[in-house]
Order: sequence, then structure tokens, then C-alpha cells
Amino acid sequence: MQSTSSSVPEMEIKLGSLLVLLATTLLCGFVPLWIIRGAGRRSVDSVTLYKTVNLASCFGGGVFLATCLLDLLPVYFASMNETFNNLGITLHFPLPEFILAMGLFIVLVMEQIILALQDQSGDSSEERQALLIDSGLQTHNKDSTRHSCQDSSLSQSKIELNRAKSSGRVGVQLADFTSHSAVRAFILVFSLSLHSAFEGLEVGLQQDTDHVLEICLALLLHKGILAFSLALKLAQNQLRRTVIVGCLMFFSVMCPLGIGLGLILTEIKATAQHQVARSTLEGLATGNFVYLTFMDILPHELNSPKNRILKVALLLTGFAVVTGILFLKL
Repeated sequence: MQSTSSSVPEMEIKLGSLLVLLATTLLCGFVPLWIIRGAGRRSVDSVTLYKTVNLASCFGGGVFLATCLLDLLPVYFASMNETFNNLGITLHFPLPEFILAMGLFIVLVMEQIILALQDQSGDSSEERQALLIDSGLQTHNKDSTRHSCQDSSLSQSKIELNRAKSSGRVGVQLADFTSHSAVRAFILVFSLSLHSAFEGLEVGLQQDTDHVLEICLALLLHKGILAFSLALKLAQNQLRRTVIVGCLMFFSVMCPLGIGLGLILTEIKATAQHQVARSTLEGLATGNFVYLTFMDILPHELNSPKNRILKVALLLTGFAVVTGILFLKL
């Protein structure tokens, strides 16, 4: 009877943490969308809004960088070491690093396949358009002036695009409209969500009530800042509002889902195979996140020529905030 009464507060704390984490993450994720929407209704200058979102995203870049270097990577390597120590296996091959590299290459290969398909479809469409223009010039001599105007306007648009590329503006303004940028955004959501599920699983498996409260407090701050930064990143990719909301809800649900799974698994002893599978998935997700952090998030925020010092300061601020939050987990 005494054990039952002592287990009730622990269950209530975990269920309460589940609900508070879900509400806080959703709220912090929707705040940037409400701000951007309100600015649009008040007819705020688009240039000012773009600069503000860009600067706020630099803070988010620091959050992602700290999450990558100080949270995901150490947790993954510690999990792999613990798994193989429990199995009594001594590794002579850098298997954790290899799994991490495979997660990185998954994103790289997916992006290059998508870009190759885009290049092929673009080349074929240009060839068809050129054939149509040539046939029109041969069969409709009377409309030669109109076709030459279309040809010149097409050439002019290509010249403007080349000028934009040479000036570096395409990387800031047009790159977010490509489909591989959307793929990067979805992989970013998936990798962060998978890590959140594992963090929630650790909370659900905890037996010490005081330790559960400490971990949940750190998770509240960390997930709130991550949700805010993730919403800004998704908004920059020019995704539909419904898609952004769906991604934020998916990310917000994963940590509470992990807590719920942890509550269920408290009565089930995890086998070595489960630990290996979990560590492998965590390594692949971490590799995905490493690639996105250093190949997409940081270059995107720092490539534009204006406000470089302010951007670096905001980047360091985001890094420092996550560093301080991680101290709460110690």
C-alpha cells in the first residue's frame, strides 16, 4: 500500500510534465508565426520584416549549433559507449563515428538526387521551349516580331538571374523556394523530433522524482527555444502555413510521446537489441542534424553581407543561452 501511494506522485509529476511540455513547445513555436502574421496585417515594410526575421534566425542558428555540439553529439556518443559496455564488446572500428557519417550522407545523397532530377527536368523544358520557338519562327513568319520579343525577354530574364547569382542574392532570396530546401526543413524537423522523443523517454524511465523535475525544467527551456528557432527556420523556407503548423505540432508531440512510452516501458526491461537500435537511430538523426547545421543553417544566416557583427553577436547569444540551459541538466 505504501509503494502504491509513493508511485502516485511520481506518475502525476510525469503526466503533468507531459502536458506542460506540450503546451509550452506549441506556444513558443506559434509565437514567431503570430508576430510575422501581425506584422503583415499592419503593413510593415517587407524589407524591415525580412531583416528582423533574418536577425532572429541568427539567434536560432546559435541555438541549433549549441544543440548539435553540446547536446546531440555528447548524448549520442555516451549512449553508444554505454550500449557496447553493457554488451561487453570492445570496438576496434570507429562505429559510432561511422553511423554519424551515414546519417550525414543520407541527407547529402537525397539532396543531390533531387537536384539532379531538377536539372534534368529544367534542361528538357528549355529544349522543348526552344523547339517551340524555332518551329513558330519557321511556320508563322508574320509573327516573327512577337516571337523575337519573347526570345529577347527570355534572354533578359536569364541575364537578370545571372546577375543575381553573381551578386550572391540568389542564395538569400531564391534558395528557399527550391524543393531541396523543403527537404532540408523536413529532415531538420525529423532529426530534432527523434531526439526529443529520446529525451522524453529518459524522463519517463526516471524513478527519482526530484531528478524528473530538474530534467523537465531544463527541457521546458530548451524545447521552448528550439521550437521558436525551428518556427523561424520553417518560415524562412516559404512553406505553407498549414505545413509549418503540422511540423511544429509533430515536433511538440514527440517529447511528451517519449515520456508516455517511458511510463509504459518502466515495467518492461529493455534488451541489448533495443539499446543498439535506439543508439543507431540516434546516430543517424544526429548525423542529419550535423549536416543541416553546418551546410544549411549557418551558411544561410551568415552569407548575406549586411550586419555581420550583429549576426555573430546574436549567434553567440543563442549558443550561450543553450549552454546555460544545459547546465541545469547536470
